[in-house]
Amino acid sequence: MEFSREKIRQIRHLMLLAALLILAIIYSNQVFQGISFLFGIFSPFLVGGAIAFVLNIPMKIFEEKMLVRWKGKSTRKCKRPLCLVLSIVAVALVITVVIGTVVPQVASTASEIGKKIPAFMDQVMEELDLLAKKYPELTNQINKLDLEEINWDSMLNSIFDFLRNGAGDMLNSTFSVASGIISGIVNVVISFIFALYILAQKERLEDQGRRIISAYLPEAAGRKTLEICSLLYRNFSSFITGQCLEAVILGFMFVISMSIFQMPYALMIGVLIAFTALIPIVGAFIGCAVGAFLILIDNPLQALWFIILFLILQQIEGNLIYPKVVGNSVGLPAIWVLMAVSVGGSLMGVSGMLLFIPLMSSGYTLLRESVNKKNAGKKPLSLPKKEAAEAAGPPENGSRPHKGPRTSSRK
Repeated sequence: MEFSREKIRQIRHLMLLAALLILAIIYSNQVFQGISFLFGIFSPFLVGGAIAFVLNIPMKIFEEKMLVRWKGKSTRKCKRPLCLVLSIVAVALVITVVIGTVVPQVASTASEIGKKIPAFMDQVMEELDLLAKKYPELTNQINKLDLEEINWDSMLNSIFDFLRNGAGDMLNSTFSVASGIISGIVNVVISFIFALYILAQKERLEDQGRRIISAYLPEAAGRKTLEICSLLYRNFSSFITGQCLEAVILGFMFVISMSIFQMPYALMIGVLIAFTALIPIVGAFIGCAVGAFLILIDNPLQALWFIILFLILQQIEGNLIYPKVVGNSVGLPAIWVLMAVSVGGSLMGVSGMLLFIPLMSSGYTLLRESVNKKNAGKKPLSLPKKEAAEAAGPPENGSRPHKGPRTSSRK
C-alpha cells in the first residue's frame, strides 16, 4: 500500500503533534510555570486590550451615532481624540457615581454600627448578671478555676520573642506590600496607555492583522479565522452591551419599587445592585445581601420585606428581561450560561464569569453551524423498534400490549 506525499505529510504532522503533547504532559509543571511567567510579563498588555475593548463600545456610539454628521478632512484628526475623551469621561462618570453613592452610605452605616456596639455590650453584661443570679452554681464553678496555674513567665517570653523576631518580618512585609502597590500602579498606567494606542490606531491594527493572516495561512483557513474573530467580537460586544443595559434596568426597578414602598437607602441599593448585576447570575445576590444588611440596622421587618421584593424582581428580571436583553444578544441557552459561569468562576473568578459566556456562545454557534452543515441532506437517526418501545415505557393503566388473538385456556 503506497501513500501519497500529502498523506505522508499529514502523518508526520500528527506524529509531531503527538510527541509535543506527550512532552507537555511529562513536563507539565515546567509548562505551567512558563505559561504563568509569560502571562505575568504580558498581563499589562492583555489588560490594556480589555480596557480598549470596553472603551471602544461607547466610542463607537459617539463616532457612528452622535457625531455621525461631523465629516470633512479637517475633522478627521479631531473626531477620534474627542470621541475617545468622551468615552473615557463617560466610563469614569459611571464609576464615580457608583462609588460616590455607595461608599458614603456604607461608611455612615458602619459608624452607626460602631455607636450601637457599646449599648449592645451593656445589654450583654446585664444578661450575664441576670444569668449569674439565676444560676449561682455557674459562678461558683468559675471562681474555682485556678488562674495561678498559668505560666506567666513563658507567656511574657513568647511575647518578647514575637516582638523581637516579628519586627523584621513586619518590615519585610511592609516593603513587599509597598513594592506590590507601586508595580500595580505602573502596570495600570502601562495598560491604560496601551489601550489608548489601540483605540487611536484600531483600523490600522485591523488591517495589519488581516495582512498577517493572509500571508501565513491558506485562503480557506484565513477566511475561517477571520470569521471566528468577527464572531468573537460580536458576541463579546453584544454581551457587554446587553449586560450593562440589563443592570441599568434592574437598578431602576429597585429604585422605583423601594421608593413606592418607602424603604430606606433606595437610591444607594439600586445603584449597588445595578453595579453588582454586571456579574452574571450571582452578582445581584451580592447587592441583595449588602442591601438587606443595611436595612436590617434600621428595621429588621423591612429587611425581610426587601428580601421578598428582591426575589419577586429577580424572577421578573430572570424570566422576562434577561432573556430578551442578554440572552438573545448572546444566543446561548440558559443551561450553557450556567455552565459557563460555573467553569469560568472556578478557573478565573469574576473575570472568568464575564469571559466564558461569550467564549462558550461563540463555540456553541460554531458547533451548531458545523452540525447543521454535516447533517444537511441526511435523514435524522431513529431508534430501532425494540429500543424505541423500551424508551416509551409501559402502556397506560398497566395494560400489556396484545401480540395476537387471545386463545381460551379451557379445553
